Amino acid sequence: MTSLRPTVFVLFGATGDLAKRMVLPAFHTLAEEGLLPDRWMLVGNGRGDVAHDEFQRTVHEVLEGKPSRGFLSRLRFAGGGFNSDDPGSLLDVIAEARREVGKDADVVHYLAIPPVAFPEITRALGEHGLAEGARVVYEKPFGTSPAEFRKLDRLVHRVLDEDQVYRIDHFLGKEATQALHVMRFANEMIGAMWDRHHIESVQIDVPETLDVADRAGFYDATGATLDMLVTHLFQVAAEVAMEPPASLAATDLQSAREKVIRSFRPLDPAEVVLGQFEGYRDTDGIAKRSRTDTYVAARLWIDNPRWRGVPFLLRTGKRLARSAQRVSLILRTPDGPFRDLPPRGNVLSFSLSGDGEIDTSLLAKRPGVALDLEPASVSLPLGDLPGADPLPAYSRLIHDVLSGDRSLFTRPDGLAAAWKVVTPLLENRPRLATYPQESWGPARARKLAAPHGWLLGQ
Repeated sequence: MTSLRPTVFVLFGATGDLAKRMVLPAFHTLAEEGLLPDRWMLVGNGRGDVAHDEFQRTVHEVLEGKPSRGFLSRLRFAGGGFNSDDPGSLLDVIAEARREVGKDADVVHYLAIPPVAFPEITRALGEHGLAEGARVVYEKPFGTSPAEFRKLDRLVHRVLDEDQVYRIDHFLGKEATQALHVMRFANEMIGAMWDRHHIESVQIDVPETLDVADRAGFYDATGATLDMLVTHLFQVAAEVAMEPPASLAATDLQSAREKVIRSFRPLDPAEVVLGQFEGYRDTDGIAKRSRTDTYVAARLWIDNPRWRGVPFLLRTGKRLARSAQRVSLILRTPDGPFRDLPPRGNVLSFSLSGDGEIDTSLLAKRPGVALDLEPASVSLPLGDLPGADPLPAYSRLIHDVLSGDRSLFTRPDGLAAAWKVVTPLLENRPRLATYPQESWGPARARKLAAPHGWLLGQ
């Protein structure tokens, strides 16, 4: 690892839900692990007139009393908002931080704000001279429709060069997501079967027990399709399906990932199920006649020689029976002397939760006189590997931003292709089905995974 340059980290939306749940804990983890620059300062930004020590106390509470006094002493707050007409106190506070950290410090702007605010903050960065040489992190979704994506992309590139832009998708920062291409490209016995001749189907399944109460306003304007499908699930599908990159350099990894997205067939609304959990409209902040989807299941096809004819089954939803983040490659039933082998006897699965885990299920002979086959499974928890030192996904990606590594961040060509894939669904939404809380979602989603069904739940 190379040493990191002095950095001023500017966190827009510093008192919001995303900053409290994800960004601040991830930043603190980096500090605890000794993975921040020797000289750094974090400047929170928001509309309120919050004193530095008050912001420090807030962060101390958010992080449940874990931060040291040394960590808190490096936190500042710039109130008064920030827009093209009025920078509030941000320019003065950044100047103060650079005097303490060093005039040569790198500047990272992290936009932990709703997507609707991205354009104005981007314009303001340019207007007030804060864009030059800076790195800017955009949360997802990058745009809320194909047209809004194109407008935002044009604006961002008027203000910033592409190599300054970090469009974050934390699923790409997960240890097990990265294990997908390591397992495939570093192990011939795995890589040799990674195609349509050996794989019957792929399931990317991210059910959640969580509701939306903590971010009702954002969620009701977004829904499962925009919040999860066009972002996380498409990116993980690309990670599974990409061709071998020329190298592990950032540009080659990104190119391989984005190229395969261009082979995704536009979604057929007849192969998509949208749902909304019962009681969703009773949540504070949700419109009483909301048609927002809290569940989406889709059958995705990839039109290239490696994957033609292999269904990728994508599913996610709120208030489901259990939480999981799992990618499963279901191998074809082999031809040979054995008859009536059970379906789905050979499955290679990657759990993306926590530190990650790789699971293999296969058929083995049960010891004894008879030739009886028995399903067996083997698990490899990645956190148990010798010397393992896993980082949470957000911590990993923030560290990559600090070091200037764009390998695990999305590019505009891939996002443009993803929006093209989902456009038929946005233009012709299927009828919304309600489903009971703590269930596995609308019953008609079972047909998408026919004949054998979903590995999780049904």
